[in-house]
Amino acid sequence: MTKQAGALIGLTAVVSFLLGLVSAGTRPSRSPYRVASSAVETPALVPMTVSPPVEPAPASNGVDFAAVAERLNAAVVNVDNASRGADERGRPFPQQRYRRDFGDDSNGPREGTGSGFIIDPAGYILTNYHVIEGADRLTVTLSDGRAFRATVVGIDQAIDVALLHIPATEPLPVAPLGRSETLRVGEWVCAIGNPLGYVHSVTVGVVSFLGRKIFDPSLDALIQTDAAITFGNSGGPVINSRGEVVGMATAISTVASNIGFAIPIDQITAVLPQLQEHGRVARGFLGVGLTAVTPALQRALRLGTNRGALVQDVTASTPAERAGLRAYDVVVGVDGRPIRSDEELIRYISARLPGVTAQIEVWRDGSTRTIPVKLTERPLPNTGVGPREGSREVRPAIGAEQGPLGFSVRDLDPATLARFRMPDTVQGVVVSRVDTAGPARLANVIEGQVVLEVNRQRVTSAAEFRAIVAALPRGEPVALLVFDHRSDQHAIVTIVPDSLP
Repeated sequence: MTKQAGALIGLTAVVSFLLGLVSAGTRPSRSPYRVASSAVETPALVPMTVSPPVEPAPASNGVDFAAVAERLNAAVVNVDNASRGADERGRPFPQQRYRRDFGDDSNGPREGTGSGFIIDPAGYILTNYHVIEGADRLTVTLSDGRAFRATVVGIDQAIDVALLHIPATEPLPVAPLGRSETLRVGEWVCAIGNPLGYVHSVTVGVVSFLGRKIFDPSLDALIQTDAAITFGNSGGPVINSRGEVVGMATAISTVASNIGFAIPIDQITAVLPQLQEHGRVARGFLGVGLTAVTPALQRALRLGTNRGALVQDVTASTPAERAGLRAYDVVVGVDGRPIRSDEELIRYISARLPGVTAQIEVWRDGSTRTIPVKLTERPLPNTGVGPREGSREVRPAIGAEQGPLGFSVRDLDPATLARFRMPDTVQGVVVSRVDTAGPARLANVIEGQVVLEVNRQRVTSAAEFRAIVAALPRGEPVALLVFDHRSDQHAIVTIVPDSLP
């Protein structure tokens, strides 16, 4: 084999690997910072009391993931996302940054599922942003089968994290958080989640690599593992042998079955206070393109330092340009602390809040100088613009046009009876439209079914149906007797409504 052929094969493999990266979840896209609304009156959030990350314990001689799974399984949840498929202006969703296999029906209703884990007994849950992105309804199901309507407390699109809350009536089991900085390549870890709908599946592998960069080189520091992760695992915990969460499953490679990626838990816990308090994360921003100072670069440019972050580019109308930073400047320190690489500078600036002034120490033309730079907010991923004013937008009540049960009806006329070959004895109202993200959809109510009774009250007209529903107790389950012409059978359907007048 020639050198040229070998190089071509190697390049092809790398490109195929990168193109094969998709998320381990199934979610459509939505404009950033949209909070999934609820037609239920949202209860006031209780203060979040997340336990601080535990200090690493001495490594044991054996690894008992059976015991780990037994302790943590109850803290892992299933997150279901129902979406109508287009925003309120009828525009299709753009494709989200991870998923690439939604098909052509960008406007159609969609459902997806992912995982999450409870971090606070009061009902706070962590999952991926792409799991809840574009949600019109979020349902969290616990290991004991109880299901709750979830609200979004905060999102961080940049690192793909979301904080949810469910109205728990009693303290919930929590997953203890560890320290991802203590991880080592080759260390055993396990993942718990809901791959392909197989709830609470446990897989085991090792840490394959630390600090992998895939989507956003400036922020990514992903944990690579060969613990089996697939669609539906997104948002689930990656756990060390001591039973501590060290990462959140977020992406896989479709080219290889044993390559998965997780967000380090340290990166998540660092933004938790902002997620709960503000609903989003604000990061400091300079507006420069950077590269690390390497020995070859130092020799080529005759730099007077062998460490730091070399400025390659200064973006117009950014803090860096306004402060006078230039290409070929080498940032060697910030606020009195030394900077050894471009990654270290990015992490430090991103951890600062917008509006603060950072003292940037640079090496330029043979001497060092300190330049004050007032930081702005880091733009959203792939947009080049900051968050919109009032980004915690609340959507209209779900299913308002279909009523509290999430479907609308019309009178049953002789033509419909004849069309569907239903017997003349069938009396009721026809389901004319079902909200694809409403409670009726979750109860498998289908268009064309005939509602005969509501809580054992006979229904003969659409007006009578609406009057009965309006008189029902607020928030109580509703039992419908329906006739389905497809199977020529009756069925009783139970719906838990979002709200009742």
